[in-house]
Amino acid sequence: MNAESGYAEVNGTKLYYEIKGKGHPLVLVHGFTLDNRMWDDQFQEFSKHYRVLRYDLRGYGKSAMPSGQEYTDSDDLMCLMKYLDIEHAHIIGLSMGGCIASDFSFSYPVAVDKLVLADTTLNGYTWTEEYGSSLRSIWVTCKERGVEAAKTQFLDFEIFCSESENPTVYSALKKIIDDYSFIHFLYDIPECRIKMKPVAQRLHDIHAPTLVIVGERDSPDFHIIADLLIREIPQARKLIISRVKHMSNMEDPETFNKEVLSFLASPSTTSQSQ
Repeated sequence: MNAESGYAEVNGTKLYYEIKGKGHPLVLVHGFTLDNRMWDDQFQEFSKHYRVLRYDLRGYGKSAMPSGQEYTDSDDLMCLMKYLDIEHAHIIGLSMGGCIASDFSFSYPVAVDKLVLADTTLNGYTWTEEYGSSLRSIWVTCKERGVEAAKTQFLDFEIFCSESENPTVYSALKKIIDDYSFIHFLYDIPECRIKMKPVAQRLHDIHAPTLVIVGERDSPDFHIIADLLIREIPQARKLIISRVKHMSNMEDPETFNKEVLSFLASPSTTSQSQ
């Protein structure tokens, strides 16, 4: 079955999307500096079982750039789902995409059936000084030395596998990051934050069954976040994928796909850790 693709003019912007498969809806939300292509392995496999939607967030990939108006990625996603007649779905996000997915679960809880948060960031979490300093240095490089220098530095960031470790994943990431405008490094984007307590302080209010995934070799902050999610979300379980870093879905798609599909097909479970 071929994928359907198009542009949805919703919430004051234009979002590029692709849909493939039949059955229960499943939404894939990409990470920072990336776009829908990071989900290539999942899009093909998951569409054998679900109606899978992947899309480019505002300012990424083929979607429109931010226009100066305030917005939230959660509202953009809800409007996109309505545009495509999706009332509720399983929501899967990685890194920033996981942050958006958890934010979405607060703004639109009835629209979330099951939640998968992979190597996720978290609204309200305070980064350790070591990680925060490394990330801030990329902003400085972008301002002082330009976008191309910042792209090179970002691709060499500790969370990503190197070319020698996994040339296939490295090449795919490089292509996506090369295509990214770096607009979020260059300008202050007027995205609204959730007008409530940060999600990190309200995790107990997430009632959707949740699978928390983290790469064994991901940075310590992401393991701290994963443990926090497991402690606080009532129906959560954790999966550590061996030998991978931050891009667990791309570095070991076989394990990622198998475990996510098993979780989505299983009955709701109480908190546990693997």
